[in-house]
Amino acid sequence: MREFFGTFIRRVMALFRRRRLEDDLDEELRTHLEMAVELNLGKGMSAEDARREALRSFGGVEQTKENYRDQRGLPMIETTLQDLRFGLRMLRRSPGFSILAILCLTLGIGANAAVFSWVEGILFRPYPAVVHQEQLFALTGTALGEADLTSWPDLLDLQRSCTLVDSFIVTKIMGTTLSIGDRAEVTTGSIVSANYFDAIGVHPILGRGFEPGEDSGRNAHPVTVISYQLWKGRFKGDPQIIGKTQRLNNVVHTIVGVAPEGFYGTFVGWAMQFWVPASMEENFEAGGYKLEDRGARWIEAYVRLKPGVTLAQAQQEISAAAKRLEAEYPATNRGRGIKLWPLWQTPFNNANTLLPTLEIMLAVVVFVLLIACANVGNLLLVRSFSRRHEMTVRLAIGAGRGRLLKQLFTEGLILSAFGAAGGLLVAHWCRHALVLLFPARGGVAMHLPGEIDWRVLALSAGVCLLATLLLGLVPAMQTSKIDLAGALKSDSAGGGGRAWVRSGLVVVQVSLSFVLLVGAGLLLQSLQRIRTMSPGFSTHGVLDTSVPLVAAGYDAPRAQSFQDELLNRVKALPGVESAAFGRMTPLGYGSFSSTAIAVDGYQPPPEEQPTVQYNEVGPDYFATMGIPLVSGREFRRADDEKAALVAVVNETMAAKYWGGKNPIGERVQVKGRWMQVVGVAKDSKYQSVRETPKPFFYVPLRQNFSRSAGLYIRTPLSPETMTTALAREVHALDGNLALYEVITLQEQVDRSTSPQQVAVTLVGVLGGLALLLATIGLYGVMSYAVSQSTRELGLRMALGAGASNLLRLVLARGLALTTGGVLLGAAVALGLTRLLGNLLYKVSPRDPLAFGSAFVVMTIAALAACLLPAWRATRTDPARALRE
Repeated sequence: MREFFGTFIRRVMALFRRRRLEDDLDEELRTHLEMAVELNLGKGMSAEDARREALRSFGGVEQTKENYRDQRGLPMIETTLQDLRFGLRMLRRSPGFSILAILCLTLGIGANAAVFSWVEGILFRPYPAVVHQEQLFALTGTALGEADLTSWPDLLDLQRSCTLVDSFIVTKIMGTTLSIGDRAEVTTGSIVSANYFDAIGVHPILGRGFEPGEDSGRNAHPVTVISYQLWKGRFKGDPQIIGKTQRLNNVVHTIVGVAPEGFYGTFVGWAMQFWVPASMEENFEAGGYKLEDRGARWIEAYVRLKPGVTLAQAQQEISAAAKRLEAEYPATNRGRGIKLWPLWQTPFNNANTLLPTLEIMLAVVVFVLLIACANVGNLLLVRSFSRRHEMTVRLAIGAGRGRLLKQLFTEGLILSAFGAAGGLLVAHWCRHALVLLFPARGGVAMHLPGEIDWRVLALSAGVCLLATLLLGLVPAMQTSKIDLAGALKSDSAGGGGRAWVRSGLVVVQVSLSFVLLVGAGLLLQSLQRIRTMSPGFSTHGVLDTSVPLVAAGYDAPRAQSFQDELLNRVKALPGVESAAFGRMTPLGYGSFSSTAIAVDGYQPPPEEQPTVQYNEVGPDYFATMGIPLVSGREFRRADDEKAALVAVVNETMAAKYWGGKNPIGERVQVKGRWMQVVGVAKDSKYQSVRETPKPFFYVPLRQNFSRSAGLYIRTPLSPETMTTALAREVHALDGNLALYEVITLQEQVDRSTSPQQVAVTLVGVLGGLALLLATIGLYGVMSYAVSQSTRELGLRMALGAGASNLLRLVLARGLALTTGGVLLGAAVALGLTRLLGNLLYKVSPRDPLAFGSAFVVMTIAALAACLLPAWRATRTDPARALRE
C-alpha cells in the first residue's frame, strides 16, 4: 500500500515538473543515440548510415517518449488536459461558432437554473434562516376532504396529545396600516405562538423573541418583534430600539426584539415586517376574541417533527387525535380532520398557488434546453464535416477512435461548461424576476425570491453534463462511422447521413416549439375567458377603497359615526350613483369569516358539520356591487344592533338547506343566535374565479360591526378623479386620516388571476425563445444545404429551371421539415396538454384554435427562416457552379 501511494504521489508531482522531466528525457535519449552512432561508426559505417541504423535499432524516439510518459505520470489526466487545451484552441479559431453555441446553451441552461432557483426558494426551501426545513410541515384542518383552517383550542389539544411532534407553530398573516402623507400603506405582519422563534431556530439580533405564556390571555401581552428591514427603514437602525413602543392598530406595543437580516417570516409570497403573540389576535383579526372559541377557524400552522419521524407516522397520530376531538366536541368538530402537508403543497399561502405554474415551467425549460442542445448539435455536426479531413488524418496516423470520441466529448464539455457559467449568471439575475410579474397590493410588493444554493448548483451541473452528452453524441456518432479508406479517397463521403441527422434535429426543434406554442395558446385563451367571465358582480364602474380607522385609533362607536358621515358625503358627490360598506372584498386576498350554522328544519348527515362563509355588508351593498337579488330585500339602515337579526343567503345555500323552497322568513342559527332570512342573492365568486358555487350568506354590518370595512362606490368616474374627491371628504372629517388605494373591481379581478397571468407570460416568453432557436436551427440547416447543393442548383438552372423553381424547391424542403415537426409536435401536444388541466378554465386541452394558431405561427417562422437561403439559391451562377 505504501509503495502504491508513493508511486501515485510521484506521478502526481510529475504533472507539475513536465518541462524539466522532458528536458531530462531529451538529454538521456540524445546521449543513447550518440553512443549508438559512435558504436556504428566504429564498425566502419558512414556518419549518415550510422545515424540511420542507430534510430532503426532504437525503435522510434517518439514511441519511446510516449512509453516513458505513461510510466512516469497519469496518462488519463494528461490526455484530458491536452484535450482541454486543444478544445479551447479550436473555440478560439472559430469565434462566431463559439459565441453562437455558448449563447444558445446559456439561454437553455440559464432558463433551467432560474426555474430551479424559483422551485427551491418558493417550494422546497422557502424560509431563509429557518433551520431543518425538511422537518417542517404545514398543518390545516379538513372539512369534507378539503383543506380548511383550524382553531386555537384544537391546536392546544393536539399539542398535549401528540408525542411525535416536536413543536406546533402558529403563524397567521395579517397587517396594519401606516399613514404616509395623505395615503395609507399596509405593513404585513404575523400573529404567532409564543414558541415561534425558538421552534424555527431564528434568534433575534437584538432583544428577545416571545416568552412562554405571552400567547395566552385576551390582549394581555402587547409586545412585538420587528423585522430587520423595518428596523433599518422606519427606525433608522436605532441600536436602542428595544423597549421603545410602536402603535399597531391603535394599541401601543413594546418592541422586544429585532429579527435577523434575511429572515422574512414563514409565509410564501409576503415578507413579514413584525410579529405579535397570539394573545393580541383580537386586535388584528375581525370577528372578536377567538382563543377560546373552538368553532373559530383562523389558524395557519406548521409542525416540526421529531428527528426520524416520517410524515406518515405523524399523520397517523394526528388523525387519531382529530378523531378524539370529533367525538368530544361534535358541535364544532363533526366531519372535521387534521392534515399535514409538505411545504411545497402548503394550502394557505402562495406555494399552493404557484405549484401548478412551476410544475409546468419545469417541463417548459427542459424543452427549451433540448431545443438549444439540438441547435448546438447541428452546429457541431456542420463543424465536424469541415473537420472530417482532420479526423481522417488522425485515424490514419494511429489515433484510436476512442481517443477521438473523448476529444469530441471534451469539446462538448467545454461548451456546456461555458453555457452553464453563463446560465448561472442569468439565473442569478432572474432569481427575483418572478415577483415582477405579480402586481403590488396596496403598495406592498410580493416577496418571491429564488434561492441558488448547493442543490441548484448540483442540478445545474447535472444539466451541464446532460448537455455535454447530447452535444458530444451527434458528432461522436458520425466520427465513429468514418470509413478510413473511403474517406481518404473522397471528402464528400457520408454527407447524406449527416443531412439526415441535421434534418432530424430540426424536426425535433420544431416539434418541441410547437408543443410550447400550443401550451401558450391554451393558457392565453384560459386567461381571456377567466377575465371576461362574469364573477357575479359588476367589475366596471365600481371602485373599492378603505380608510384605516383601526390604525388611527377609532373605537367602534366613533368608527360607526365616521362611516355614516363619510357615506353621506360620498353619495352626495357628483357622478356617484350609490355607495356601501362591506367588510371583505370579493376575490381579495383576505379570507371571509366562516362559522358553524344550524338551519331550522334541516338535519345534516352524521359526518357533516355545516360551516358556511359570510360577509358583513351595509345598506345598498347589493345594488352598488351589482349582485342581483332573486327574492326578498336588501339590508336597510334600520337593520342595526337594536333590530331583529337578519341575513341574506345566496342561491346555492338556499338550494342546499331549504331544498329549493323559498327561504324568505326561514331561520338560520349563527353563533348561538337565530337570524331570519330576508333575501336571496345570486351566486357570485368570493375567493377565486375558478371556485364552484358554494353556500354563502351576508349579515348587516350594523349588527356585526367591523371598523375595517371597505368602501364600494358605483360611479362612471375614473379612480384618479375619485381619489382626489374622496381624499378631500376624508380630510374634511379628520385631517389625520389617510385614504387607502382606490382601484376598480376589474383590477381586483385581474389581481386575483395573477397566477394565470404569470403562467401565460412565462410560457409565452420561453415559447418565443424556443421558436427563435428553432427558427435559427432551420435557417442554419437550409443555408448549409443550399451551400452544399450549389452544383445541383447550377445544373438545374443550366437545364432550364427558373429562379421561381429554385425558390419553390428550397421553400418546399424547409416546409417539409416544418410539417414533419408540426405533426410530431401535435402528437406530443395531444398527450402533454392534459397536464395543464389545473391552469385551464373552460378550455379543452385539445382546443383546435390553439393548435391552429400554433401551426400558423410555426409556418410563418419557417417561411422566414427559409426565405434568405431560398433567395440565395436563386442567385446561383450556373456557369461558375458547374466549373467548381
